[in-house]
This record gives sequence, C-alpha cells and structure tokens, in this order.
Amino acid sequence: MSESANDALMRGDIDRYRALLRLDEDFVLMSPFGGEPSRRPANEAAWASLGALFANGSLTQQLVHAWKGADMATLAVIERARVEVGGLPAQDWALRVTLVYRRSAEGWALVHRHADPLAHGISLRQAAALGRGATP
Repeated sequence: MSESANDALMRGDIDRYRALLRLDEDFVLMSPFGGEPSRRPANEAAWASLGALFANGSLTQQLVHAWKGADMATLAVIERARVEVGGLPAQDWALRVTLVYRRSAEGWALVHRHADPLAHGISLRQAAALGRGATP
C-alpha cells in the first residue's frame, strides 16, 4: 500500500496516491526537508500542490522492520526514488522513513510520516551543523 502510493506520488499522480493511501484527519508529517511539522492537506488546492511537487519519478521501498499491535502498526523503511522534485532535475533520493498506521472502522490510515535524507549517513560535524540550523 505505502510503496505503491508513494510510487504514484513520485509521478505526480496525487489522485492515485489518495486512492491507495488514506491519511487520517490528525495526520502529522515531518518532511525530509525539515522545518515545522505539517498536517494533512486541508483542501483540494493543497492536495494538487503536493502532487505538483513531484514529476517523472519512481520509488521502491525496503522494509527495515515492522511492529504491529491490534490497532497500530509502525514501519521503518528506506525509500529509494529517482524523481524530479520542485522543478529540479531528476536525481536519486534515498530517505529513511518511519510510518505509523492506526486502524479504525474505516480501515488502516496513516497518522504519521517522518522522513529524512540521511540514508547515506553524514559526519558528526555535518549533523552538528544541521542541528545548529546551518545550511550546506
């Protein structure tokens, strides 16, 4: 579900993404670009804007570990994409991602996504600089 949905998103196919993956009303996103956490897109224009951020991409997902309870599940994955993001030329992206799902009467919904671009690792000095808010 998650891999297929995010693969569609990498092509900018927001309708397919939404058909495959339900974001719960209290969804929280911690974007790989940093900054303040955000919420579920509030309206159709916000959904369209999300879809327009990505183009001509594809994605695969490597499961690192999964935890499942009666009504919650958490996945730790590595997402590998080749995609154009925000109008930049296509490039490889490797993200470490944590996904938290909650079961309700409507089925499973994503309630939290946290991603960072550190799948290749960085040095302690680079991490310290980022922690201080320094830009590369």
